[in-house]
Amino acid sequence: MRMTDLQRCELRPGRLVEWTLHPAAVGAARALPDDIRPPAYVQESHLRTARWVRRGGLHVPSWLGTVFDLPGPVDLDALHTALRDWTRRHETLRSGFRWRGDEVRRFTLDAGSVDLRRAEVGRFRETAALSRYLQDRFDTVADALTWPNFIFTAIIRADGATLCMAFDHSNVDSYSIQRIPAEIHELYAAARQGRTVPVAPVASYVDFCASERTDADRADPTHPVVARWREFIGRCGGRMPGFPVDLGLGPAAPAALPGLSPAAPDAAPWPQPGLPAQKLLHEMVADETDAAAFEAYCRPHGGSLVGVLAAVALITREISGLRVYRTVVPFHTRVRSRWADSMGWYVGGAPIEVPVARADGFDDALRMVRAALREARPLARMPVARVLPLLGADFRPTSPDLYSIVSYVDARAVAGSERWQEQKAYGLIRVSYGDQVCAWVTRLHEGLQFACRYPDTPVAYANMRLVVERLRERIAATARATAGAAPGVRV
Repeated sequence: MRMTDLQRCELRPGRLVEWTLHPAAVGAARALPDDIRPPAYVQESHLRTARWVRRGGLHVPSWLGTVFDLPGPVDLDALHTALRDWTRRHETLRSGFRWRGDEVRRFTLDAGSVDLRRAEVGRFRETAALSRYLQDRFDTVADALTWPNFIFTAIIRADGATLCMAFDHSNVDSYSIQRIPAEIHELYAAARQGRTVPVAPVASYVDFCASERTDADRADPTHPVVARWREFIGRCGGRMPGFPVDLGLGPAAPAALPGLSPAAPDAAPWPQPGLPAQKLLHEMVADETDAAAFEAYCRPHGGSLVGVLAAVALITREISGLRVYRTVVPFHTRVRSRWADSMGWYVGGAPIEVPVARADGFDDALRMVRAALREARPLARMPVARVLPLLGADFRPTSPDLYSIVSYVDARAVAGSERWQEQKAYGLIRVSYGDQVCAWVTRLHEGLQFACRYPDTPVAYANMRLVVERLRERIAATARATAGAAPGVRV
């Protein structure tokens, strides 16, 4: 599933229909007592940051979504049933948060109380107007500080429909988004045929949050993971690492984000003049042949994740002259098979340091990255948002994006992925504001895609364009070298 934004996902005009949680269900939720299961640390950090930024006068939409086609003619009643049953299946969508003073408390509807309200929005004849409307609507509904914080829409045409679904990030990660098209297609087909889908109960992300938090709360400032982060941030000059190329932002020193630190959550206004707007850069950096050859070359060192990080480390050394490549690598936290089918934000971060100045070529960089990842990966099980308050006064986050990322996901094993091109399926990124670079590299059946959001400055665009071109060149050169090698000979 290629990552993109609403403006670039092949929307075609038609009659727009939307589904939101039924008012009766919303009313029932208001009367619910608190759920004893707490939010995940990443959820609480997300909510506190959103509230604090909003109080400073800035709305930073952070929803994720998906777009995909259904064949026509479309049975709206069957689609309604499919969307309702899917919402009931995943408990995180039935669970929200409320503020008790400065504490975040959870509440959770039971599946039987969930229903959806279907509404006719109207007919759109121009794609630009349709995408503008959807983005504004998603910004309003799929918001961290509201509940319900998801919305489903369908653009109906004679030949079928395009589903556009958006969720606040607290409910989903990229893997969750990728699973949606196959699940909805299966439920929709069953509803049209008047049958039910025999499926085992899906494990709940809400349960995972409680379990993860219990484990994380055992940590104190002397915990080895906290010590490792303290050393890492110290070597980063007291800040989380950004993407190590010039982004044209200057030596700004914004105020700290109190909501993510030991200080009072509302101690200061948002730094003025605010965050820079961002842009999206996305394209294929390798076709299937080159992506497969690159993967084969990197496999002895751990695979394409290692290869991509090694390539980025070398490229940023070439552009910026850095001696040590420091970054935080996202890892999924679905460490048990029971969480595999569950919607949720199953992501942790682990800090790595690669002494790239000492790398004599790509093979050296591969070995360095593999060693760094092997050492760091266990750290991802401790939520970063738990670690930061334990660092004491030495550290203050300064951005809603705590750090820049380069994420790698192999999506080929996701159910239904072989049909994504046929279904025009995309993962949606909301590009709004931020001073960091967030990049997603996705292995698809047709090759390797690079997508990133970056600060909208000419310098950032030029440097990120250079990163993409050199990444493409590195992958192609590795693929050519692999293809030209004799069997059993290491290039």
